[in-house]
Amino acid sequence: MNRPRPPKRLLGRRELIDFPGFALGGVEAKVDTGAYTSAIHCTDIHTETDAQQRPVLVVRLLDPDHADANGRPLTFDRFDLRDIRSSNGEVQERYVIRAVVQLYGEDFEAEFSLSDRSDMKYPVLLGRSLLRQGRFVVDVAKRNLSYKALAHARARRARP
Repeated sequence: MNRPRPPKRLLGRRELIDFPGFALGGVEAKVDTGAYTSAIHCTDIHTETDAQQRPVLVVRLLDPDHADANGRPLTFDRFDLRDIRSSNGEVQERYVIRAVVQLYGEDFEAEFSLSDRSDMKYPVLLGRSLLRQGRFVVDVAKRNLSYKALAHARARRARP
């Protein structure tokens, strides 16, 4: 018996997203249907060895001028190193982590490649693998639909 699929949700070309596991909120993200893997801006990307002599990945997320960036390094004990094709067609070796991102108040776990995006307008790119998982469609004429929907729902609940 086939279950009815949940309806697809609409995203704009840009969205404000939250990373609850990193205590980051309101991060600007570009929705990119041409990219398979999502990406997040990081600096000071390197590996170290922990107390048990296992490799850990150490990064600083976002730029120091982002409201939620506090300069503290984050460490990951689960990560991959993969070849990722950049927007200009060049293949780059990048670290990839799994992270939870919130859209429409719902958590989605997705893979994010880590790269220096300081020369890009948006610190986060949301790729097709995340868009498929959440059953999202994109309206390029709109933006911040997820945040607007949550704000609207909060305002409705606050009314007497």
